[in-house]
Amino acid sequence: MFNLKELEQAAEIVHRVVQPTLQNNWAQLCQPLECDVWVKHENHTPTTAFKVRGGVYLMNRLQGSANPPTGLISATRGNHGQSLSFSGKRAGMPITIVVPENNSEDQNRAIKAFGADLIIYGKDFQAARMHSLKLQAKYGYMPIPPFCRDLVIGVATYALEFLSAVRDLDTVYVPVGMGSGICGLIKTRDLLGLKTKIVGVVAEDAPTFALSFEAGKIINTDSANTLADGVATSEPMEEAFEMILKGAERIVSVSEQQIISAMYQYYQATHNLAEGAGAISLAGLTKERALMKGKKVGVILSGGNIDFDRFRDYMATLNFNYKG
Repeated sequence: MFNLKELEQAAEIVHRVVQPTLQNNWAQLCQPLECDVWVKHENHTPTTAFKVRGGVYLMNRLQGSANPPTGLISATRGNHGQSLSFSGKRAGMPITIVVPENNSEDQNRAIKAFGADLIIYGKDFQAARMHSLKLQAKYGYMPIPPFCRDLVIGVATYALEFLSAVRDLDTVYVPVGMGSGICGLIKTRDLLGLKTKIVGVVAEDAPTFALSFEAGKIINTDSANTLADGVATSEPMEEAFEMILKGAERIVSVSEQQIISAMYQYYQATHNLAEGAGAISLAGLTKERALMKGKKVGVILSGGNIDFDRFRDYMATLNFNYKG
């Protein structure tokens, strides 16, 4: 898909806009989990999520092409849409984003604040995505899928930062939505010649990647009804699935309550706000903490975009004697 030189060049491009994010070793996570935990803070970007890296790199490539598009159109649950909207505003390019009904109001406001035309359609991401493809023909804009080469290269710059800064990681836990985050991590691991194991984490209520990984072939699901919007996938893309099948150690599934507990862990131990998909990798590590005992482990906090009302409601479901 890309080589190390291309990735390093992409990092230079991305870092003109997005500063490298921190990787922190939090004692209050290490102690209860009984391992050396390193958190990659992708919630500290201009859009509060890792996806912005892909949008910045994609827009740079499009602007440098012989025939730049007149506009871009895509579907999202939020972070991908913010990425394109943020990058489109900087480039002066029109952006249309389609989101499903009941999408996060904070995500919708952020997308509109970056100047994108926001369209609400359908009960889930797949319905929104199909509608965006119909609108593409009407508007004549370039459709941007949630997984493509330039997006993955841009996103992979977080992995280059993390794996270069924190040496000898035994395992990294990473969310699996449409695949750019985990595929960027797998490819970077391989380019650096590391032996770090990569574990994808999904929600039990959005199990398509877990089912597909176990079966060795894509298995679509009828729905993906999870509070972790960023991993609410029901139909994996072939290219992403093939990379994950070849490069991931395993896929772990966690419950809604385990995701909420991980959101609380982050807030309690680090005072960082994590959205559901951002916290899901910590939920995966917590579920497998006996397996990881004594090891050096990374978790990707991929985003912090959650509105206050939802966060408050989720926290209200917890027993606050929770110890991790």
